[in-house]
Amino acid sequence: MGTLNGLPAHILLVHAIVVLLPLAALLLVLTAVWPSARHRLAGPNAILSVLVVALVPVTTSAGEWLEHRVGETPLLRDHTELGDTAIWVALPVAVLALVIWWRQREATAAADGPDTTGRRAYLAPRSAMITRVVVVLAVLIAGSAVYDTYRIGDSGAKASWTGNFSSTPTSGGPDGD
Repeated sequence: MGTLNGLPAHILLVHAIVVLLPLAALLLVLTAVWPSARHRLAGPNAILSVLVVALVPVTTSAGEWLEHRVGETPLLRDHTELGDTAIWVALPVAVLALVIWWRQREATAAADGPDTTGRRAYLAPRSAMITRVVVVLAVLIAGSAVYDTYRIGDSGAKASWTGNFSSTPTSGGPDGD
């Protein structure tokens, strides 16, 4: 994907990742630690997290397209290398969001009464120990995702803006002559 409405697609798509990946990470922690939120948000967050995983390669591909059309700089190289790590933080968010959703689904089925179909619970929805492990993993994975998103975005902003503007107003503008 190259352009959307005349603008490089990467510039537009990256905003979706910058908003949606930290949102999925926040919801991951909420659904891991708060049963009421888990009941309402585990399914939507699983969908959101999988959507983010699908969006990351599209965004990085659009970034590679843009990379070949601008001058190469060390800052740009740093940004593209960091951008390649986004999938490795988005995937664990999605996997754990799916695990939390599935555990919620199993817990709801168990609460509805005895299962006469012979299905068994695979993710121990009533185990406090497993829940603690999920909470710790959620906090670590979410923190990693938010931090990585920050690092990638910061490096992209530096690659885009370093040396491209002046801190003093030009003459003729509202602060100039």
